Amino acid sequence: MGKMTKPERSWAFYDWANSAYSIVVVTAIFPLYFKSAATEAGISATTSTAYWGYANSFATLIVSILAPLLGTIADFRGFKKRFFTFFASLGVIFTLLLAVVPNDQWLILLGFFVLTSVGFAGANIFYDAFLVDVTSEDRMNRISSNGFALGYIGSTIPFIISIAIIILAQQEIIPLSVGVASQIAFVITALWWGLFTIPMLKNVEQNYYVERVPNPVATSFKKLFATLKNIKAYRALFLFLLAYFFYIDGVHTILTMSTAYGSDLGISASTLLIVLFLVQVVAAPFTIMFSKLGQKFSEKKMIFVAIIVYIIICIYAYFLKTAIDFWILAMLVATVQGGIQALSRSYFAKLIPKESSNEFFGFYNIFGKIAAIAGPTLMGITAQLTGNTSSGVFSLIVLFLFGAFLLLRVPNQVVYSAEQSAANQISR
Repeated sequence: MGKMTKPERSWAFYDWANSAYSIVVVTAIFPLYFKSAATEAGISATTSTAYWGYANSFATLIVSILAPLLGTIADFRGFKKRFFTFFASLGVIFTLLLAVVPNDQWLILLGFFVLTSVGFAGANIFYDAFLVDVTSEDRMNRISSNGFALGYIGSTIPFIISIAIIILAQQEIIPLSVGVASQIAFVITALWWGLFTIPMLKNVEQNYYVERVPNPVATSFKKLFATLKNIKAYRALFLFLLAYFFYIDGVHTILTMSTAYGSDLGISASTLLIVLFLVQVVAAPFTIMFSKLGQKFSEKKMIFVAIIVYIIICIYAYFLKTAIDFWILAMLVATVQGGIQALSRSYFAKLIPKESSNEFFGFYNIFGKIAAIAGPTLMGITAQLTGNTSSGVFSLIVLFLFGAFLLLRVPNQVVYSAEQSAANQISR
């Protein structure tokens, strides 16, 4: 941290801020809270897992529709931070509101979750795009990985506090129900997210931009269509995005569906929470390790390594029987989930024209988010058809294989022509 500049540290600290949401709401406590509410309403375990997948898919669909246009508008001076602030605030507010919804209102809970997810994912579009503003190209790999590592470390603090409150409630040591303890966890998460977003808002500015025009929305549509029309000029970039579309879909699906999957296998809620905590702890050093190996061997090669590990994970999940198997699976995920995301972000940041970072990170997020519609849906449908959640996880292997095949075809170096550079002329 001491070797980073103030903007770099402030940018990386947003990972520290929002990763609490990722572990508490997306992965650990809220899925169990939702499944408990659904079970009380008479919904079967397999069906509630499918509904959870569909809610994740719907949230990502909303962001996917908005991402390219908002990203293009945000390339104009002054818009990037405004959009970031709006979506981050949306996520924080509705995470807080999860605590006031009665736990028997499972549909309202899902609706509020969708809004928190839109806020989280929408803010990440502009957060990712700020990477080009806070650091130089030769430091992107390191700063991106530092952000993910900080996220894993920082998220454990509110997660430990939340787990402690829930376990104390389960043991009747404190006079709270498990439902109320879970609601307190949502409040802690929202406050953590909001508090540690402040450095990002104070110290990070948009350095690469296009000067404003009288009609930014209309101009953004034209710019977006021009980019799509000239897609052949950005062949390497969009080829990477297509590869990313497939493999990151598998990564996000395993992340978002892991708790529901473990619950369906009969693993207790307390065991799941402990496993997920240790995943965060293990993931931090492995993310830094992937960063160092990426500098030595290239980001592309290390992304391949991570994809291979995920393929092994999908195969192993199919034969998973016991809690020990789930522990092994979780630790395997911990070794690669931060690395593949951090290196993908920094690799993509090096491929794009910096002055159009929001537009292209809009595409980056839309490919990631549209992909995230397919993965949970694929897993949900497979689980319903077979009556076996393990088959749903195994079906994700197809996504990783397609991703690896397409990544092989991405050139190792990309040089933009004079015409492309002129088309993306920056203002500083």
